[in-house]
Amino acid sequence: MKYTSKRNNNTLTITFKMDMTEWATFDKKAYEQNKGKYSVPGFRKGHVPKSVLENRYGKGLFFEDALYLAANEYYGQFLDKNKKAQPVARPSIDDKSIKVDDNGVSFAIVVTVRPEIALGEYKGLTIAKTTPAEVTAEQVDAELAKVRERNARFVEVTDRAVADGDQVNLDYSGSVDGVAFEGGTAQGQTLVIGSHTFIEGFEEQLIGMNIGETKDINVTFPAEYHAENLAGKPAVFTCTINGISVKELPALDDDFAKDVSEFDTLDEYKADIQKNLVAQAEKAAQDKDEDTLIQTVVENTTIDIPVEMIEEQIDQYIEDFKYQLMYQGLDIDSYYKYTNSTELDLRNNYRDRATKAVHTRLVFEEIVKAEKIKAPKKDVDKKIAEYAERIGKPADEFKATLGQGEIAYFENQVITEKLLAFLKSENTIA
Repeated sequence: MKYTSKRNNNTLTITFKMDMTEWATFDKKAYEQNKGKYSVPGFRKGHVPKSVLENRYGKGLFFEDALYLAANEYYGQFLDKNKKAQPVARPSIDDKSIKVDDNGVSFAIVVTVRPEIALGEYKGLTIAKTTPAEVTAEQVDAELAKVRERNARFVEVTDRAVADGDQVNLDYSGSVDGVAFEGGTAQGQTLVIGSHTFIEGFEEQLIGMNIGETKDINVTFPAEYHAENLAGKPAVFTCTINGISVKELPALDDDFAKDVSEFDTLDEYKADIQKNLVAQAEKAAQDKDEDTLIQTVVENTTIDIPVEMIEEQIDQYIEDFKYQLMYQGLDIDSYYKYTNSTELDLRNNYRDRATKAVHTRLVFEEIVKAEKIKAPKKDVDKKIAEYAERIGKPADEFKATLGQGEIAYFENQVITEKLLAFLKSENTIA
């Protein structure tokens, strides 16, 4: 077998030529693999001679199968010898390239390969430093308000009717056209009025009810409700108020600070909140600077990205999205229905993000190669140990459960961190 290869942008064409002796090997193998499919009177199935089958069904009966056998074998040999050729899509045989004559058989395989990359400037750049956002007294107060909310308690009240913001305990039974429906009945249900947890209009109609009072609440299910049998239909919920509670926030004083923090006074606690907010603002500014640096480095390199790589990245985003939906009790078809969209819409929504992700990855991989950035075993082991500690497992025990793919994940983390450190050291943020 002889071959020649020619590259045109991201398309690699490999032309293979076999003599008749080589071709006969694949032709015979194709016959052996497929002879059991044919029945001919006078012969046991699977034992019909090749010549008989070709006379009956045509001389080229096994040609296509033999061609694919040859293509698979020779394409694999080519990749073994040409490591720089990195396919990013499935190869195909160019039908117009197939030739058969007395000298043998030739054909061409066409495959999309990883783009060739000429790196742009990624060292010696200057990035304008981001000024951290100023932390105001209002932000400190807002953080305090969140902590008060988390430490609020509900106190039972018995001397008035339900008001907006109350937490009520109620029983309810729902029906459509007088018939109870699945999931429409509950006892001892807790609901905060104004939380918009229930169907629109439900909570507002509870306002003014007293403990022990029963009332019919009339609502209409949304047109795109997840249960098709209820979507858009009017319903009646018979509700009984069992109890009313009102939210009580803790007083904002030194005792509060002692209860929720390590500090003895409210002033000390507020100063610590201020300090943490300042640190967060500085971290946000640093992250923005890093993002700007990365974006600048990536944009300095123009790449003709094969569409197949972008589509593959979109496939990955969609698979991740399906898992997110699954955890919410939904599937992708339901999502398309509720959002009145299609798979094409979703793919198009991801296209810009996928293009940027592939662009960034290709540039990063090229810099890593150019700068010979590695992932030393000790650094990978440290990264694995840190993760094992977070999930509460001994490092050695956790590492023993990892396959090569999982190890590669931690190696990539180390390389990415080293690459970012390298870029920050070789460029100026000021």
